[in-house]
Amino acid sequence: MSEVLQQEPEVPAAVLAAAGEAPRVLLAGGGTGGHVYPAIAIAEAIRAQCPEAVIAFAGTRERLEWRAVPAAGFPIHPIAAAALPRRPSLRMLRVPGKLAQGLAESLQLVRAFDPDVVVGTGGYVSAPVLVAARLLGRPLVLQEQNAFPGLTNRLLGRWAARVYVAFPEAQAYFPAGRCVLSGNPVRASLRAVSRLEARRRFGLPAEAQVLFVFGGSLGSMVLNDALLQVLPTLLEEPRLHLLWQTGRAHYMAVRQRLDAMAKQLHHRIRLLPYIEDMAAAYAAADLVLCRAGALTCSELMVTGTPAILVPATRVAADHQTRNAESMERAGAARHVPEAVLTERLVQEVWTLLADAELRAAMSEAARRLARPEAAAQIAADVLQLATERRKRKVA
Repeated sequence: MSEVLQQEPEVPAAVLAAAGEAPRVLLAGGGTGGHVYPAIAIAEAIRAQCPEAVIAFAGTRERLEWRAVPAAGFPIHPIAAAALPRRPSLRMLRVPGKLAQGLAESLQLVRAFDPDVVVGTGGYVSAPVLVAARLLGRPLVLQEQNAFPGLTNRLLGRWAARVYVAFPEAQAYFPAGRCVLSGNPVRASLRAVSRLEARRRFGLPAEAQVLFVFGGSLGSMVLNDALLQVLPTLLEEPRLHLLWQTGRAHYMAVRQRLDAMAKQLHHRIRLLPYIEDMAAAYAAADLVLCRAGALTCSELMVTGTPAILVPATRVAADHQTRNAESMERAGAARHVPEAVLTERLVQEVWTLLADAELRAAMSEAARRLARPEAAAQIAADVLQLATERRKRKVA
């Protein structure tokens, strides 16, 4: 089915014929890693529990899912999607046409692929696919990553057979009898690396205190700028080393500013544009400075990594602040708003690195929040819903 990547949404007849009575699952979610990777984790869990299951994705050609889903071994079908501009602009004139196109393509896809269950993990592309599935009478399953649910999931939650949430606060927005606190699906490999091995991979001393800094897959100049401003003071702590992912777009600018600073500090900084080996990065860290995206928060929970969370403010409904507040209430992280980051950063880092007992308590609190079997739980329920629908069809 790899040919689907370059075609309009359709399923080859040979695949349909070969599928027989195998359960068929369509997943829709995209735009950011926070929507894409949970969907992939669910799909992988479905495949592990039922190797004969026929699985496909819906997504947009321009966004992360178009690369990540095929890399994980699943076919993806193109669906038009439109983001609503946050401010009035001429772009709003194109939205109705895109929405109509996306719904038409979604109806075609659902009819052709004939899924038993449709799973939505958020993002603009999931809306037309889920609406089409609802119109054609297919069971819906939603997975909400954030403490404050996205608009698509809030609107479609009333139709869903199941809604899986990662934060307790999200339960208030969905029907109680169909809402399950499951946690976010994350990669099992995140827990597979020892600290010594992780530090060896990054060239970090075994006895160092390591601060891991990253701003999501794209990086964050807010975090980069704040760190550059306080770096000489921060590194007055002689045992402190930095593992620092700048983001590919920001790497050269940060590198140049670092080169203008005292050269004697450079051996204590591992500056990288992007880190593929996140399992090793978390394992190497005593403390993390990062954004509060849902996927990041879930990875911190599963790995039990103490963190200073700095929510991005230019996101829908300020949902990262809700995530950070939830983790801080649980004792798993410190929440530091962007507006006070530079003035508080040094003291927060020094205080946490100086108190091993506090970090251990934060780590334990994070693990209590974690639900490492989230993907397996959701997959099992999706397969059960698929089986029930097939029985009804036969009857």
